[in-house]
Amino acid sequence: MSVRSFPLWAILAFATTVGATLAGNLPGNAQNVPHMDHAQHMSGHAIVPAMPGQEVFGTIQEIVRILEADPTTDWSKVNISALREHLIDMDEVTMRAVAKEEPLANGIAITITGQGRTLEAIKRMVPAHTHELAALGWQAAAEELPDGARLVVNTNDPGQIAKLKGLGFMGIMVQGSHHQAHHLLMAKGEFAH
Repeated sequence: MSVRSFPLWAILAFATTVGATLAGNLPGNAQNVPHMDHAQHMSGHAIVPAMPGQEVFGTIQEIVRILEADPTTDWSKVNISALREHLIDMDEVTMRAVAKEEPLANGIAITITGQGRTLEAIKRMVPAHTHELAALGWQAAAEELPDGARLVVNTNDPGQIAKLKGLGFMGIMVQGSHHQAHHLLMAKGEFAH
Protein backbone atom coordinates (compact mmCIF):
# COMPACT_ATOMS: atom_id res chain seq x y z
CA MET A 1 0.00 0.00 0.00
CA SER A 2 1.43 3.37 -0.96
CA VAL A 3 1.45 6.54 1.10
CA ARG A 4 -0.94 8.08 -1.44
CA SER A 5 -3.72 5.66 -0.43
CA PHE A 6 -3.83 7.04 3.14
CA PRO A 7 -5.88 10.18 3.81
CA LEU A 8 -3.80 13.28 4.58
CA TRP A 9 -5.31 13.55 8.10
CA ALA A 10 -4.09 10.02 8.91
CA ILE A 11 -0.55 10.78 7.74
CA LEU A 12 -0.47 14.01 9.78
CA ALA A 13 -1.85 12.29 12.88
CA PHE A 14 0.75 9.54 12.57
CA ALA A 15 3.59 12.05 12.09
CA THR A 16 2.43 14.08 15.09
CA THR A 17 2.26 10.97 17.28
CA VAL A 18 5.71 9.78 16.22
CA GLY A 19 7.19 13.25 16.72
CA ALA A 20 5.62 13.58 20.16
CA THR A 21 6.79 10.11 21.14
CA LEU A 22 10.36 10.83 20.06
CA ALA A 23 10.29 14.04 22.04
CA GLY A 24 8.86 12.20 25.07
CA ASN A 25 5.99 14.64 25.03
CA LEU A 26 2.84 12.48 24.96
CA PRO A 27 0.23 13.48 27.54
CA GLY A 28 1.09 10.48 29.69
CA ASN A 29 4.76 11.57 29.78
CA ALA A 30 4.22 15.31 30.16
CA GLN A 31 5.36 15.27 33.78
CA ASN A 32 8.72 13.80 32.66
CA VAL A 33 9.49 16.66 30.28
CA PRO A 34 10.90 19.67 32.09
CA HIS A 35 9.59 22.99 30.87
CA MET A 36 12.34 25.44 29.99
CA ASP A 37 11.59 29.14 30.02
CA HIS A 38 14.21 30.40 27.56
CA ALA A 39 13.81 34.04 28.56
CA GLN A 40 14.34 33.15 32.22
CA HIS A 41 17.26 30.90 31.33
CA MET A 42 19.01 33.60 29.28
CA SER A 43 18.38 36.39 31.80
CA GLY A 44 21.02 34.96 34.12
CA HIS A 45 23.56 34.58 31.35
CA ALA A 46 25.04 37.12 28.99
CA ILE A 47 26.18 34.53 26.46
CA VAL A 48 26.14 35.91 22.96
CA PRO A 49 27.90 34.28 20.03
CA ALA A 50 31.18 36.06 19.28
CA MET A 51 31.72 34.84 15.73
CA PRO A 52 29.88 36.71 12.96
CA GLY A 53 29.63 33.61 10.77
CA GLN A 54 31.97 34.75 8.00
CA GLU A 55 35.60 35.86 8.36
CA VAL A 56 35.57 38.84 5.97
CA PHE A 57 32.29 40.05 7.42
CA GLY A 58 33.74 39.82 10.93
CA THR A 59 36.94 41.66 9.98
CA ILE A 60 34.99 44.50 8.40
CA GLN A 61 32.62 44.60 11.36
CA GLU A 62 35.58 44.92 13.75
CA ILE A 63 37.13 47.75 11.70
CA VAL A 64 33.81 49.62 11.51
CA ARG A 65 33.42 49.36 15.30
CA ILE A 66 36.95 50.75 15.78
CA LEU A 67 36.19 53.64 13.43
CA GLU A 68 32.89 54.37 15.19
CA ALA A 69 34.59 54.36 18.59
CA ASP A 70 37.24 56.84 17.42
CA PRO A 71 35.92 60.42 17.60
CA THR A 72 38.71 61.56 15.25
CA THR A 73 37.55 59.34 12.38
CA ASP A 74 37.22 61.39 9.20
CA TRP A 75 34.23 59.69 7.58
CA SER A 76 34.80 61.61 4.35
CA LYS A 77 37.99 59.54 3.84
CA VAL A 78 36.72 56.15 5.05
CA ASN A 79 36.74 53.52 2.31
CA ILE A 80 35.37 50.18 3.51
CA SER A 81 35.01 49.05 -0.13
CA ALA A 82 38.81 49.16 -0.56
CA LEU A 83 39.24 47.05 2.58
CA ARG A 84 36.66 44.56 1.30
CA GLU A 85 38.52 44.24 -2.03
CA HIS A 86 41.79 43.62 -0.18
CA LEU A 87 40.18 40.96 2.02
CA ILE A 88 38.83 39.27 -1.11
CA ASP A 89 42.39 39.34 -2.50
CA MET A 90 43.62 37.69 0.68
CA ASP A 91 40.98 34.98 0.34
CA GLU A 92 41.81 34.38 -3.33
CA VAL A 93 45.54 34.05 -2.64
CA THR A 94 45.03 31.87 0.43
CA MET A 95 42.36 29.54 -0.91
CA ARG A 96 42.75 29.45 -4.70
CA ALA A 97 46.33 30.29 -5.72
CA VAL A 98 48.60 27.40 -6.65
CA ALA A 99 52.05 27.63 -5.05
CA LYS A 100 54.98 25.56 -6.25
CA GLU A 101 57.84 25.77 -3.75
CA GLU A 102 61.47 25.19 -4.71
CA PRO A 103 64.08 24.99 -1.94
CA LEU A 104 67.24 27.02 -2.52
CA ALA A 105 70.58 26.75 -0.73
CA ASN A 106 69.87 29.98 1.18
CA GLY A 107 66.07 30.19 1.10
CA ILE A 108 63.10 29.39 -1.09
CA ALA A 109 61.65 30.26 -4.50
CA ILE A 110 57.91 30.06 -4.95
CA THR A 111 55.94 30.24 -8.17
CA ILE A 112 52.37 31.36 -7.44
CA THR A 113 49.81 31.01 -10.21
CA GLY A 114 46.11 31.45 -10.72
CA GLN A 115 43.41 32.62 -13.10
CA GLY A 116 40.88 35.43 -13.20
CA ARG A 117 40.33 37.15 -9.84
CA THR A 118 42.99 34.95 -8.23
CA LEU A 119 45.61 36.05 -10.76
CA GLU A 120 44.77 39.71 -10.12
CA ALA A 121 45.09 39.15 -6.37
CA ILE A 122 48.47 37.42 -6.75
CA LYS A 123 49.83 40.34 -8.78
CA ARG A 124 48.69 42.83 -6.14
CA MET A 125 49.65 40.98 -2.98
CA VAL A 126 52.87 39.09 -3.64
CA PRO A 127 55.06 42.00 -4.83
CA ALA A 128 53.68 44.26 -2.10
CA HIS A 129 54.66 41.75 0.58
CA THR A 130 58.37 41.87 -0.27
CA HIS A 131 58.70 45.14 1.68
CA GLU A 132 57.41 43.46 4.84
CA LEU A 133 59.80 40.54 4.36
CA ALA A 134 62.74 42.91 3.94
CA ALA A 135 61.76 44.60 7.22
CA LEU A 136 62.10 41.18 8.87
CA GLY A 137 65.70 40.91 7.65
CA TRP A 138 65.16 38.63 4.67
CA GLN A 139 66.06 39.41 1.07
CA ALA A 140 62.87 39.17 -0.96
CA ALA A 141 62.15 39.82 -4.61
CA ALA A 142 59.02 39.25 -6.68
CA GLU A 143 58.87 38.89 -10.42
CA GLU A 144 55.57 39.15 -12.27
CA LEU A 145 54.73 36.21 -14.54
CA PRO A 146 51.96 36.04 -17.18
CA ASP A 147 49.99 33.64 -14.94
CA GLY A 148 51.11 34.89 -11.51
CA ALA A 149 54.34 35.77 -9.75
CA ARG A 150 57.61 34.26 -8.61
CA LEU A 151 58.72 35.09 -5.08
CA VAL A 152 62.30 34.45 -3.97
CA VAL A 153 63.17 34.84 -0.29
CA ASN A 154 66.76 34.42 0.88
CA THR A 155 68.64 34.87 4.11
CA ASN A 156 72.27 35.07 5.23
CA ASP A 157 71.33 33.55 8.57
CA PRO A 158 71.76 29.74 8.39
CA GLY A 159 69.27 29.35 11.24
CA GLN A 160 66.57 31.08 9.19
CA ILE A 161 66.94 28.94 6.05
CA ALA A 162 65.08 25.98 7.56
CA LYS A 163 62.40 28.38 8.84
CA LEU A 164 61.79 29.81 5.36
CA LYS A 165 61.49 26.35 3.87
CA GLY A 166 59.19 25.22 6.66
CA LEU A 167 56.97 28.28 6.37
CA GLY A 168 56.47 27.88 2.65
CA PHE A 169 54.27 30.26 0.69
CA MET A 170 51.44 30.97 3.12
CA GLY A 171 53.68 30.96 6.17
CA ILE A 172 55.83 33.61 4.49
CA MET A 173 52.78 35.62 3.40
CA VAL A 174 51.50 35.90 6.97
CA GLN A 175 54.83 37.13 8.33
CA GLY A 176 54.95 40.56 9.92
CA SER A 177 52.60 42.50 12.12
CA HIS A 178 51.36 44.86 9.44
CA HIS A 179 48.14 43.05 8.52
CA GLN A 180 45.77 44.40 11.16
CA ALA A 181 47.28 47.89 11.12
CA HIS A 182 47.12 48.26 7.37
CA HIS A 183 43.52 47.02 7.33
CA LEU A 184 42.59 49.90 9.61
CA LEU A 185 44.65 52.40 7.60
CA MET A 186 43.08 51.12 4.39
CA ALA A 187 39.58 51.56 5.82
CA LYS A 188 40.51 55.09 6.91
CA GLY A 189 41.60 55.89 3.36
CA GLU A 190 45.23 56.32 4.48
CA PHE A 191 46.71 53.28 2.76
CA ALA A 192 46.39 52.44 -0.93
CA HIS A 193 45.06 49.00 -1.91
